[in-house]
Amino acid sequence: MKGILGVKRGMTQIFGDKGIVIPVTVVEAGPCQIVQIKTTEIDGYDAVVVGFGEKRKGLVNKPMAGQFKKAGISAKRYLKEFKIQPGHEFKVGGEFKCDIFAINDVVDVTAKTKGRGFTGVIKRWNQARVGPMSHGTGPVHRHVGSMGANSDPSRVFKNKKMAGQYGNEQVTIQNLTVVGVDVAKNCLLIKGGIPGPDGSLVVVKSAVKVKPQGGAK
Repeated sequence: MKGILGVKRGMTQIFGDKGIVIPVTVVEAGPCQIVQIKTTEIDGYDAVVVGFGEKRKGLVNKPMAGQFKKAGISAKRYLKEFKIQPGHEFKVGGEFKCDIFAINDVVDVTAKTKGRGFTGVIKRWNQARVGPMSHGTGPVHRHVGSMGANSDPSRVFKNKKMAGQYGNEQVTIQNLTVVGVDVAKNCLLIKGGIPGPDGSLVVVKSAVKVKPQGGAK
């Protein structure tokens, strides 16, 4: 199981060997440094804490500043914990880059979707407008519609699709294919789209449900 932190930079397209256009998302992945190693003897499980992105010293509290100083690295903006197997070869302060992945690797990408705020049922649930748009129907075209029966059950059922908060939630897209690795620019080219706006944090990990992928043909 491999994993790395990165930032989504946007989408573009590349051409495969047969001239087929492949839409890709550019992820600036790494370099990441190991901040802490957790062990079963001390913490109850084996894991590695990875840091990514620089952070000004004035924005770091004293406990975390001590943690970074102990690891011998600069302050990091993002921290992420990955579980590992016993008998690993990781060392505190070590660094790894995007070249831990190779072309045609299958990965899962986790990120936060774009926040859209409080939205109605049409934008949130893809429902349709109500009634004709001519005179006499009233300003109810984009409303939620019927709420249910009157005296029985005298309530709105759970999971009724209504207006509310939309977006800004963690989403994982599984079984995406790595079609390009640029070590000089610390970039991964991942086939297809991934969640979140440009500049947002993403986590790229080895796929847990591997399926055959086409790759960069």
